Amino acid sequence: MPLSRNTIGTVFVGGALSVTLAALAYPSMLGIQNASTNQSRVIASTQWGPLTEADRNFVVFVRSAGLWEGPSGDLAMQKGTTQAVREAGRHLVIGHAALDASCRKIAPELNITIPNQPTPQQQGFLDTFKSDTGKQFDSDFANTLRVTHGSIFNTIAKIRSTTQNTLVRQLADQANDVVLDHITQMENTGLVNFTQVNNQETNPPKLPSSQATPPVPQPGAPMVTLTVPPGLPTDGVPTGPATTSSPSPSPSPTAG
Repeated sequence: MPLSRNTIGTVFVGGALSVTLAALAYPSMLGIQNASTNQSRVIASTQWGPLTEADRNFVVFVRSAGLWEGPSGDLAMQKGTTQAVREAGRHLVIGHAALDASCRKIAPELNITIPNQPTPQQQGFLDTFKSDTGKQFDSDFANTLRVTHGSIFNTIAKIRSTTQNTLVRQLADQANDVVLDHITQMENTGLVNFTQVNNQETNPPKLPSSQATPPVPQPGAPMVTLTVPPGLPTDGVPTGPATTSSPSPSPSPTAG
């Protein structure tokens, strides 16, 4: 079963986001060849605890991922030739709508600028799905999304175990539930080529930053939101615990 005709790559290396970001500004690059020298560097003190580069990058990437994976789920519900593929699409739509709501909630509270469009690479995946038909769509959909969700899974665990920011920790809890469900849904299609998928996850191609960076949101542009279509049943779809805004119970360390 072939993987997507697009080269599948992620912006993760060794289970960690590979990024070079400055302060709280919008990320200038998210290419895998641009590894930050200190992901644990504190870039801000907040009432929810210190915010590190890795924390901020995680929020940005969860938002960016949803901007193409949510629409991919819509396509799967429309174009999937099997019930398993269509069901996987339903889970994507519902799960990423929940994660998107959390990202949009915590981003302004943490002073993080989030994207309004996916990266060019992610848009390429989505364009492939739009042009695919029949069994080719099913295969590309299941394998591409199994790679991307598998790649982020280890990063979620690392963020969850290291972050001192309660809002980021809650987002990681939620993402863990949602992403694990999506991995399972892709595998339930029976279309995943594990040999190729594992190779893509462990040996991702290097991408130029222009392909792995979400476009900067235009000033004044309305924020794109992911929502669940009216009438779409949400039963049986894990969405994880939503984030809350309770302040951290302990004083926030001074930013370094």
